[in-house]
Parts: sequence; C-alpha cells; structure tokens
Amino acid sequence: MKTDSIFYRLFQEIPSIFFELIGNSPQLAELYQFSSIEVKQTAFRIDGVFLPNQSIDNPIYFLEVQFQLDDDLYDRLFSEIFLYIRQNKPKNNWNAVVIYPSRSIDTRDIQHYQEFFSSQRVRIIYLDELGEITSLPIGLATIKLIVTKEDKAITQARELITRTKQEVDSQLQQQVLQIIETILIYKFPRMNREEIEAMFGLSELKQTRFYQEAKEEGRQEGREEGREEGRQEGERKAKLELILRLIESGFTKEQIAKALNFSLEEVKQILKEQNIKTKEK
Repeated sequence: MKTDSIFYRLFQEIPSIFFELIGNSPQLAELYQFSSIEVKQTAFRIDGVFLPNQSIDNPIYFLEVQFQLDDDLYDRLFSEIFLYIRQNKPKNNWNAVVIYPSRSIDTRDIQHYQEFFSSQRVRIIYLDELGEITSLPIGLATIKLIVTKEDKAITQARELITRTKQEVDSQLQQQVLQIIETILIYKFPRMNREEIEAMFGLSELKQTRFYQEAKEEGRQEGREEGREEGRQEGERKAKLELILRLIESGFTKEQIAKALNFSLEEVKQILKEQNIKTKEK
C-alpha cells in the first residue's frame, strides 16, 4: 500500500483526525494548516507538518509515517526537525508524532534522543493497538482500516461505511467515504473501482458502470431478438462477471453473496453452471 499518500490525503482533507489520534480536541485542527515540507539544500522531506495559523502558544507538529523497517529513522527525523528550525526559526514550540503499523516496525533506536520520548515531546502511535474499529470514533476507525487484515477488512469496511452514513454530517461524509474507498482500492489492487463500490456499498450494485453497460447490452439483444430473455441475459452476464472477478481475488461463495447482496443459492447456481470452484471458509 502507498501509505504515505493515503496519510497525506487523510490529514490534509480531515486534519481533525490527527488531533483526535494524539488525544487532543479535534477542534484544534481549525488552528493549523497541514503540508509536506522539503528542507532546502538537502534530500530531506518531512512527511507532514501541522503549522499553527496564528497563535505562538500552539506547537508545531512534525509527522512521520513509517511502514517499513528503517534503522536510520530517528536520526533522519531529528535531523529534519532541527534543520527546519535552523532555517525557519519558528517562534512556536514543537512536537513530533511517528505512526507505525505495529511495534515490530519500530527499531526503538533512540539512544541519543531518549529525553524527547520521556518528556512526550515525541510520541509513537501503533495503529494495530488503537482498539477495535467498532469501538473507535469514525476518524480513528478509518486509520485503523489501513492495517486491518484483508480477511477482516471487508466486514469492517462495510460497518464503517454504514456508521459514516449515520454519524457524519453531509459536508464531511463524502470525504470520509472517498478515503475509505481509496484504502480499499489499495488493499485489493486486483479489483477495479466499480467492483470496490459494488462490494462495499459505496454505491448500489445496479448503479455501477459495468452493470449498467451489461443491462444495456441485454436490452439491445432483447430489442434485436424481440424477446424478454435478451434483457435477462444481459443482467446475468453482469452478475457472472462480478462473481468471477471476486473469485479471482480469493473470496468464498459466502463472502461473494454477502458482498453483492445475492442469495447464496444464486451464487452457487451460477458457479455450478460455469463449473467453477471457490475456496471454502
């Protein structure tokens, strides 16, 4: 997964999630502007920086997202921070947050920086320790979905989408849904956007482009042949194509039926006619 780009988009579009993640009030986001900053004359780039809009009482937050082992992470992070301070001479104090998927990625090589961690000036977030998605606020649950295992991501994503539609106001709702969709597309790279939307309920199955095209093909066949069977055949082709693509992605018959809102018997019948076997639960 291209986690850097997901986190950048997440915090840029919904910055309140960052402050919620570190245990502060989401309303603090109104006092900050988030961006990625390149430190001049070096190859350093800070993943993200929350810069206060006005007050010097609010600290700068430096953000680092790390999903791979890196023995030089802390050396590089503090070099970037202090070089930024030297070049920009900000009046505000500073804090840093490092986000890992799990503790196993953290080298904990902080021998030269122990005081920053002891004082909580630098904080570490392990996404897999945030708690269960169902019990987390929408923003934190969206972040947790990034590290959710694929066999659980389907169910939890659908639950999260339902919660978003129920709990998030209309202005923010579409942004959250689009970010969830982006996460799912990265987690299931072999599936296209239409399949993701159909599977996770971001739009109804019968509103997907592929399904509409298949239905139109059926209508055309019906008009040409003058029979109702033509239209039904077009719809059947749409169902078959979606099922075949889900099978290629490793889904069971039960998962396919649930994802596409088909009956299990209908899925079994289509697979039997095509002589196709799927994996069992």
